[in-house]
Amino acid sequence: MRATALKGAAAGLTSLALTAVAVTPAGSAPLSSPEAVHQTAQRTAAEAAGWAEAAGVEVAAAHAAVSGVDFGSCHKDEKLPAAVECGAVTVPLDYADPAGEQIELTVSRITARGEPAERQGALVYNPGGPGASSMYFPLLGGLKEWKGIAQAYDLVGYAPRGVARSAPLSCQDPADFAKAPTQAPSHPSPSYKKERIAEAKAYAHGCAHRNGPALRHYHSLNNARDLEVLRAALGERKLTFMGASYGTYVGALYATLHPSRVRRMVFDSAVDPDPRQIWYHNNLDQSLAFEARWADFRTWTARHDDVYGLGSTAEEVARSYEKVRARLAYRPAGGTVGPGQLHAAMLGVAYYDDYWPRRATALSEFLKGNDKPLIEQAAPRAETAKARENGNAVYTAIECNDAPWPTQWEVWDRDNSELALKAPFETWDNAWMNLPCAYWSEPRQRPLDVGAGEGELPPTLILAAERDAATPYAGALELQRRLAGSALVTELGAGTHGIGGGANACVNEHMERYLLTGKTPERRAACAPHPVPDPVSLEQHAETGRVPRAV
Repeated sequence: MRATALKGAAAGLTSLALTAVAVTPAGSAPLSSPEAVHQTAQRTAAEAAGWAEAAGVEVAAAHAAVSGVDFGSCHKDEKLPAAVECGAVTVPLDYADPAGEQIELTVSRITARGEPAERQGALVYNPGGPGASSMYFPLLGGLKEWKGIAQAYDLVGYAPRGVARSAPLSCQDPADFAKAPTQAPSHPSPSYKKERIAEAKAYAHGCAHRNGPALRHYHSLNNARDLEVLRAALGERKLTFMGASYGTYVGALYATLHPSRVRRMVFDSAVDPDPRQIWYHNNLDQSLAFEARWADFRTWTARHDDVYGLGSTAEEVARSYEKVRARLAYRPAGGTVGPGQLHAAMLGVAYYDDYWPRRATALSEFLKGNDKPLIEQAAPRAETAKARENGNAVYTAIECNDAPWPTQWEVWDRDNSELALKAPFETWDNAWMNLPCAYWSEPRQRPLDVGAGEGELPPTLILAAERDAATPYAGALELQRRLAGSALVTELGAGTHGIGGGANACVNEHMERYLLTGKTPERRAACAPHPVPDPVSLEQHAETGRVPRAV
């Protein structure tokens, strides 16, 4: 499930709730059959392992509380300024064997900027993915939207297990992963499907071959357990946490496992945590939501036809886009930007509307014969290939390990073919990204039934944009239903993914008030949408010096 630039969450132990993971999957065997006996044995083994892992978390956290984090200068690969301190936290690869193999998670920090009396502790941030790092997070304290929070909190970022320098995963040679140009048909032919099936099988095999038995330990429950160890290492009695996108799922797991260790939690752009949604159905719902957000971009572009000349209706803009796709299929821009690279770049408009002017300009200029803006925005960069391959490897490992997936191609083909009839923009691209999970060799986790009853958690805060495509709004409603006492702030009519600390002052006021005082809206609050971007052409950039945010 993509989020942020892909898809994000947290964990704990007091309730030892792993025994509650017994969610009977669809198609389970009748209770009297041999298959049912086998499933019961598997559940019993999983419950026993769950108790061992819960005990392992306590052991690792106790050790971390003593050893702490030795903060100092950051490694040059982090590319962080001297104001940021870095360190590492040691966690077990396998929590059922806490004395066994250990891995290190890199951590970053800028201490609270206010007076000592103002300090409220550490605020840990997970940006989602899976596969994203928040090592940059402490730098946000210099932005006006975060200054009040940075006065009171140490801003703490980290690279979750598998990401960057935290015991990194790799499933494929980065050069092969970044190959370009590629195709991206909305309605793929049988021969194209066979090619992608072969690629998915090879990718799943590559993950298993390159990482060995360790691969099975990269999943969301362990990300949540790692968060508990990080809390202890930071010397925090209780956790103050903010997760965006997939990071909300990690946070929800943590809140379920360790409700008594939660101080404050912000869930920004929430993943639907229903065990039945993790992850196959969440991805189908996401693909459907992308279609609506793609339409928002086309409607905005049509409204500014005088600037871009791509059409005066959303349908005309779609036809202009198809012209670009067709030309790139015949002759890739710069030799590397084909339909696949175009689609990857245009996916950004569904995440962030401040990409809209830049992307519309690139399409407009390309049709006028100037391909430089499109190449600048869509061409793969050799210097980022390793990081992108790593991020994709972590994404794949976590989503495939987290839950059961259909293992028959016929199921994928049926569901995505039907969905693509009404949501062609993202459906098949999303399916190809996740298809390795159909051929995954590692054992699957059983998704935890996320939830906390009345009085089990302190108040928590959920932020959501009503038209968010990466994490559809229904996920925020489901998370609020599951976490008693949570409050939901909705940005109406907007679709930006990850709204905390962004362009909406109303949303930011709620977030800052909660983090500084613990106060939430009574249950639901609504914020008017932030303004949509101005239609700025290339010529206007040169005249005004205004440049929208680049990818």
